[in-house]
Amino acid sequence: MTDLTLTTSRTIAAPQQAVFEAWLNPDMLRQFMCPAPGMSVPAASNDPREGGRFDVIMKAGEDEMPHAGTYRKITKHSQIVFTWESPYSTDDSEVTLDFAPDGDGTKVTLTHVRFASEESRDNHLGGWNAILDALNAALLETAS
Repeated sequence: MTDLTLTTSRTIAAPQQAVFEAWLNPDMLRQFMCPAPGMSVPAASNDPREGGRFDVIMKAGEDEMPHAGTYRKITKHSQIVFTWESPYSTDDSEVTLDFAPDGDGTKVTLTHVRFASEESRDNHLGGWNAILDALNAALLETAS
């Protein structure tokens, strides 16, 4: 089932540069990498270059869920491609973020490939949608 793919998009109410850079900033990652209500990110770090790695610890109650990956491609302000390593992902799972101007904001298109099951794909879709909503809220808060 590793050929399963999900794609979702959201228009974020912030300039393209700010949206792109939020994905590479550990302080911002801690604010928006929350795939469900009541979750937090107590730790995030990264080396934002091709071949560099990131680590994010998501926390739900007392449970910590480590997520990590390697940046495969970073095209300034337009695309980020990274591996996705989590307790819920398959080997060589990959996420592509595309950024494009959309009116006064930025359209973010997220494509995640390789899942163990349809249920895993659907759960990740819900998580990524929550993360994109949290990104929009975090950038609105930063701008005010």
